[in-house]
Amino acid sequence: MTSNFRYFNASALFTAVALVASWFLGLYDGRSLSAAFATMFIVGVLAILEVSLSFDNAVVNAKVLTTMAPLWRRRFITWGIVLAVFGMRIVFPLLVVGLMARISPWQALVLAVMRPDEYARIMTGAHVSIAAFGGSFLAMVGLKYFFNVKKSVHWVRLVEEPLTKLGKIEAVEVALVLMTLYGISRLLPEADILAFLVSGMFGLITFVAVEGISAIMGVGDDGPVLAAKSGAASFLYLEVLDASFSFDGVIGAFALTNNLFVIALGLGIGAMFVRSLTVMLVDKGTLSEYRYLEHGAFWAILALAALMLAGSVTPISEVVTGLIGAVLIGLSFLSSLKHNRRKA
Repeated sequence: MTSNFRYFNASALFTAVALVASWFLGLYDGRSLSAAFATMFIVGVLAILEVSLSFDNAVVNAKVLTTMAPLWRRRFITWGIVLAVFGMRIVFPLLVVGLMARISPWQALVLAVMRPDEYARIMTGAHVSIAAFGGSFLAMVGLKYFFNVKKSVHWVRLVEEPLTKLGKIEAVEVALVLMTLYGISRLLPEADILAFLVSGMFGLITFVAVEGISAIMGVGDDGPVLAAKSGAASFLYLEVLDASFSFDGVIGAFALTNNLFVIALGLGIGAMFVRSLTVMLVDKGTLSEYRYLEHGAFWAILALAALMLAGSVTPISEVVTGLIGAVLIGLSFLSSLKHNRRKA
């Protein structure tokens, strides 16, 4: 058990630094000790929210990392965490606000510091577009897994086996996501329909582009240089996947605070722990030991995609999203334990 904790040493250190920083940030903004401790509490809640929403992301990351060379694993852990914390939790919201308000990212940063209420209003106003993009991308990730004709292990056999057979139909997952986007768009106000459909299509295009790059750079290639290219493609795939998972947390965080830096600290802690969990799953060979854990993660991805898309029509609490993912992964873990006992 002690050896498992070593995977989280860096995350614990980052957490300590982030909590201290949040204390000073709260003290500066609120000019009181109560405000400082309240800010620390919000950062802690955001960290828990991020971990609960992204636990299935750790399992899927581990699945991809097992096929990557050690060099690219290290790059994912080092470069990837910088992109996850700085890029997705700070730069991405600024880009979204800049795009929606037609201002530069620097002006968006000034807006976040000087007029946080207006910044939060613009960011949450982009929820429909963000949900469509992230939901369609994650839906493609989940459906591709279950429509894989080579998939021979099934957890929910009654559902997964027929899906595998349907995978013989060319681009069936693309057609299903497009029909879902169209169906949901019929329930939206007229002002949101175009933004929803365009963002959803760009989510599909991004998935196809990442898959295409992976195929060009990795599939069927031999040799250390081409293997490195394959690692680069996997790295790109994981970063886009992480971005899609983080959309919900970034938007949901504004329910607790409109301070960009408090959000970045809280979600950054969560991102660090998800990375640490990913590395532990890879090193321990957990996915091979618990055969249905991977299935639970992909079911959780489909659930998250469905909730993100449905959230365009009606508000859905991030707590519900996190709990559904945790329950699905927990059930798959219990099924794996039952299978291992039966096999033994």
